[in-house]
Amino acid sequence: MQRCHWCNLANPLYISYHDQEWGVPNLQDDYLFEMLILESFQAGLSWETVLNKRAAFRQAYDQFDVAKVAQYGEGKIQELLTNEKIIRHQAKIRASIQNAQVFQSIQVAYGSFYTYLCQFTQGKRRVELGRTTSPLSAAISKDLKQKGMSFVGPTIIYSYLQACGIIYSHERGCFLYRTEI
Repeated sequence: MQRCHWCNLANPLYISYHDQEWGVPNLQDDYLFEMLILESFQAGLSWETVLNKRAAFRQAYDQFDVAKVAQYGEGKIQELLTNEKIIRHQAKIRASIQNAQVFQSIQVAYGSFYTYLCQFTQGKRRVELGRTTSPLSAAISKDLKQKGMSFVGPTIIYSYLQACGIIYSHERGCFLYRTEI
């Protein structure tokens, strides 16, 4: 069975992610928050590196409970910085807490993070191939940065939108390839 070129066929976790999760719409705020944090940790790294540490991130980050993450203080930051099972990048860890706080403020203002995203997408999914950024990801990135988030550049947000199923990008030749969704 042929898959997208980036899927490491030697990694069962990656195959499962490609086949069952990537590009599948999951627009629940708990998932949207988890993926936002994980994608922000990807900056400068491969998604496979982050994916391989996902279970450890879930444990370290209280199952990505946004209310808990938003309240992390210096003690928790130091705990995360010493956790060898996750990516121990101080700026990304601090950003994840700030991003959780902004995520919560967006939820309050819009009712949900997905509703916030809909102001950019009009609630529609799109098929795009061969891109790493777009006007959509640039607009969302700019707005999130203005709201106080970091590690949310246009490329990270593009990957995020693909992961959450807002942008569908399975390649030609992949058994999941579609021209319409």
